Amino acid sequence: MRIEGEAQLLRIFIGESDRWEGRPLYEAIVGKARELGLAGATVLRGLAGFGAHSRIHTSKILRLSEDLPLVVEIVDRAERIEEFLPHLDAMVEEGMVTLETVQIIAYRSGGQARLHPDEGSEGT
Repeated sequence: MRIEGEAQLLRIFIGESDRWEGRPLYEAIVGKARELGLAGATVLRGLAGFGAHSRIHTSKILRLSEDLPLVVEIVDRAERIEEFLPHLDAMVEEGMVTLETVQIIAYRSGGQARLHPDEGSEGT
């Protein structure tokens, strides 16, 4: 089954050592996205990068390898992403957040095809 349509891609650029309420920030972001019923989230670990302080973080330098760049990607309908942003504002102290409109082409094995569980039967 194939799903198509317009959605928003939210990208959150943070460091691996960033924390929120005592736990890794990326875990807290993914957990909040799941709690709020967003369609899905993926955490990508970068091999190298730098941010606002221009410090290079790379897996080649042992002492910095514990703070590699991370990108959390979340795709859902624009209104669902908008609802999530205030939570993100409270969690991310330093980093960068980007939004872009994307075209979804998703493949599902059987069942109803929908971008978000409470969309009813649209997209089937």
